Amino acid sequence: MRTTLPNSNTHFNVAFFSTRMYERRVFAPLFQKKHGCGVTFNVNYYEHALNNDTAQLCHDIDVVVVFVNDDVSASTVKVLHECGVKHIALRCAGFNNVDVEQAHECGISVSRVPAYSPETVAEHTLALILTLNRKTHKAYNRVREGNFALDGLLGFTLHDKTVGVIGTGRIGKAVIRILNGFGCKILCYDPFHDDDIVNMGAHYVSLEELFNNSNIVTLHCPLNNDSHHIINPASLSLMRDGVMLINTSRGGLIDDNAIIKGLKSGKIGHLGLDVYERESELFFADHSGDIIQDDIFQRLTTFPNVLITGHQGFFTQEALNEIATVTVGNIINNDNLVPLT
Repeated sequence: MRTTLPNSNTHFNVAFFSTRMYERRVFAPLFQKKHGCGVTFNVNYYEHALNNDTAQLCHDIDVVVVFVNDDVSASTVKVLHECGVKHIALRCAGFNNVDVEQAHECGISVSRVPAYSPETVAEHTLALILTLNRKTHKAYNRVREGNFALDGLLGFTLHDKTVGVIGTGRIGKAVIRILNGFGCKILCYDPFHDDDIVNMGAHYVSLEELFNNSNIVTLHCPLNNDSHHIINPASLSLMRDGVMLINTSRGGLIDDNAIIKGLKSGKIGHLGLDVYERESELFFADHSGDIIQDDIFQRLTTFPNVLITGHQGFFTQEALNEIATVTVGNIINNDNLVPLT
């Protein structure tokens, strides 16, 4: 359903939260560009996140533009409604941080960027796999110190290994295409089967079979009630000893305490994370001079077989351009609306 916003043919007052300079450089020219029907924008950029308190800044704002770690819970949505906001525009694909039902009750539309360069995240997934396996990050530091010893850098051949892909949407499909090039055997799990995936040579199986038989398990599913902590003590017990686990999707898919136990026991041989369940307190900011208070995150960084990147899987020029173009289009046309169910 498409809803016409007030002044949608003339002017939008926009509040842009969790803004970084690299985003502003991409979005600003689009907001300044001449659009059809005489559409113009007045944009307020805020570096801080949207939450129940900062939502008070949105009086007389038509549209708020938010990112993955903004808090758009029911209480925040109610404040936005009181301020007169009519549209929440996510500049990302996932919307687990938005109380969509509350937004609908308040008459606020919610849009997202359903697909932006899926190859971008897929390539980062493979970067994590290859780096963990061949230990290129450690080799780089050794060579810079004049250490050319190979002890401790032993990896395995990716060819002919079995990879379990959980979630076969656009990103999962892009991962499978790349893995096919490496000659991997691919098992998949998704409630909705895609014939294209089968035609690519992958096999849909149960979660139990995927966990039982995969050398590598990589997550590419949305975060919802069904997928929350899909990696937990029970699922880890089904996996092979020494399994490689990769998550470039959402941090809440993994039970952190379970994976720490899995790392300590050797059940998890390699762990690659681009997301973290409590990343909103850490990621997208420089904390190099701070004492990080998150004990679980700090514990994860002590393992030599763990590689963590700060939610940079989406971070390519091509993806940023597409995110900006689609987001601005969603504001103008009220497109890519998130349904209530």
